[in-house]
Amino acid sequence: MEMSMDRVVVTEASQVAEARRRAMARAQAMGFDETAGGRVALVVTELATNIVKYGVPGEILVGTYEDGTGSGVEVLALDKGPGLSDLGSALRDGHSTGGSAGEGLGAVRRLSDAFDIVSRPGSGTAVLARLSGERAPRTLPAFGVVTVPLRGETANGDAYAICERADGWTVMVADGLGHGPEAAKASQEAVRVFRRHQDRGPSTILSAVHAGLGHTRGGAVSVARYARNDGILTFTGIGNVLGVIVSGEATKRTVSLAGTAGHAARRIQEFEYPMRPDGLFLLCSDGIATGFSIDGYPGLAAAHPSLVAGVVFRDFARARDDATALVVRGGAP
Repeated sequence: MEMSMDRVVVTEASQVAEARRRAMARAQAMGFDETAGGRVALVVTELATNIVKYGVPGEILVGTYEDGTGSGVEVLALDKGPGLSDLGSALRDGHSTGGSAGEGLGAVRRLSDAFDIVSRPGSGTAVLARLSGERAPRTLPAFGVVTVPLRGETANGDAYAICERADGWTVMVADGLGHGPEAAKASQEAVRVFRRHQDRGPSTILSAVHAGLGHTRGGAVSVARYARNDGILTFTGIGNVLGVIVSGEATKRTVSLAGTAGHAARRIQEFEYPMRPDGLFLLCSDGIATGFSIDGYPGLAAAHPSLVAGVVFRDFARARDDATALVVRGGAP
């Protein structure tokens, strides 16, 4: 399944069609029938039109998802507009937030298999819609991720991997040195090595990745495992892929050691952190500013993990690098 997301900047009406075209291409690649594809088209059209009417500047991110809830097309509508002062009215079916002939966010919610929204006056709006080829039961998601290449590049130098386990999960984000095709080769190789060793401990996985990237330009790599029964997150990293634990009112940044996976790592060491089952773990490449935080977003920690990733990307992505924000809820099945 394609990892990287399509990114369509939306500032005028002509870009609505481009966002719809990108989303339909994803749906067709996943074998959506005409009815399911029509749902995707309606959802993207409404979300992009709302950005034009009220949220410019904004953008639509289109990708795919596959987890315990199923698989399908994922759409994020992100803007820094005035926000919604009356979210309840905006979500009422038939109310068009953009004053268009569309059916509004209420219809987007009804047509989607998973939907979530965060909005504050003066701080913009972020909307998530997930659509599967067949209408699926709404179940809690395991994780969410936004991963986007540097603007102008087709190859994404970042990559990620997730292994869901009976007692928790293991995740990795790899950031190939620089950007472009050679960076992508390094990060994709890290994913391949992760898959071969994913049942082992984080430091063993990272050691294998470090050894396996020797023929590439290398990069920054971090691996984390959460043991649900113990409430412990074990983290190890080489370079600047940053982990953040949001557990209740506490926010803790993980320790990653200096080096470049594949070339220079003086030490690979595991660190353990307590994490509540309802907590979040965020793992971000350095395309996300290192000072990122969700502390100033009331209620965001309870949102769908993909929406959390979207807000972090919207507000903290750097303009000159690939960017990845992966979010996992501690108690994810």
